[in-house]
Formats: sequence, C-alpha cells, structure tokens
Amino acid sequence: MALEDMKNHYAGIIQGVGEDLDREGLIKTPERAAKAMEYLCRGYAQDLDSVVNGAVFQTDNDDMVIVKDIELYSLCEHHILPFIGKAHVAYLPKGKVIGLSKIARIVDMYARRLQIQEQLTVQIAEAVEKAIDPFGVAVTIEAEHLCMKMRGVEKQNSVMKTSVMLGSFRESQATRMEYLQLIQD
Repeated sequence: MALEDMKNHYAGIIQGVGEDLDREGLIKTPERAAKAMEYLCRGYAQDLDSVVNGAVFQTDNDDMVIVKDIELYSLCEHHILPFIGKAHVAYLPKGKVIGLSKIARIVDMYARRLQIQEQLTVQIAEAVEKAIDPFGVAVTIEAEHLCMKMRGVEKQNSVMKTSVMLGSFRESQATRMEYLQLIQD
C-alpha cells in the first residue's frame, strides 16, 4: 500500500509544478519515482542484527582496523535532495572483529534513510560499537550536499566533514592522530 500512496503523491507533485501527467515522458514517472524512493530509503527495512548476520569473529588482534572510502548515498531530511560522499570507519578490536563487508552494509543501512550527515556519523559509530564492543570506534564522513549546490547558497565546491570518536579514539590523542593520519593516505 505504501508504494501506491507514494505513487499518488508523486503524481500530485508533478501536477503541482505545472506538468501534464498525460505527457508521454511522464505517464509512468509517478510509479518509477515511488519505486526509486522505496529503493533509496530501503534502510528503514533493515536492522543491525540482520545486516551483521552473525559475521562477528573471535580474534587476538587489538590493532586498529580501518575501512576507508566507503561510498555513501543519502537523502537530506530537510529537502529530500541527495548527499553523496564517503565514510571512513575504524575500530580497535577487543576480542572480536566484524566481517569486512558488514562495515559497508552498516554505512549503507543508515545512509539509505532520510538523514542528516551529523546523525548518520553517530549512527554508524554506535552500530559498530553495539555489534562488537571494541575498545573504540572512529567514523568520519565527507560528503557533498546537493541541497547546498542546487538551491539556496549554490556553493559548488563545498564539502561537509563530520566525525565521531568513541572510547579510546576519544580518550587517546595518539590513537586519534594515528586514525586521522591513516585516513589521509
């Protein structure tokens, strides 16, 4: 039922901007747009347990693990316009590691919701912390926001950076600096 409702809402939006829904190029647009929005917001249908799917493994390693340059695509909750960028996620294992692809899936799960970048950064860090209880977690996101490029101030070269440091990344300047250096390489 939600897909049909979204289709009807998109039809109203298209008419609201002054277009003709019977025009050849727009006849199926409400349905396509509704399906696209369903896909772009698929993170609402996911939860941490199903994304991690048991891919947590015992380890004696306590050295920093970093997954960097994870592509992300999200929609700004204020204008429903895309923001596009990359996430860097690091943690210090405390007896457990998480499957490599699961970090990217966690990023995607939260990015695929109506979102602000600041909250997305927090959600990713807290999810990794909950999944494996490491000594610390660090997340940095760099993204370009089309709501700032296509409308409003129209600043084409702006990039927003956010970071969250938990545990030893917050407590130890040396750990934080090592992380920041490694994500710059």
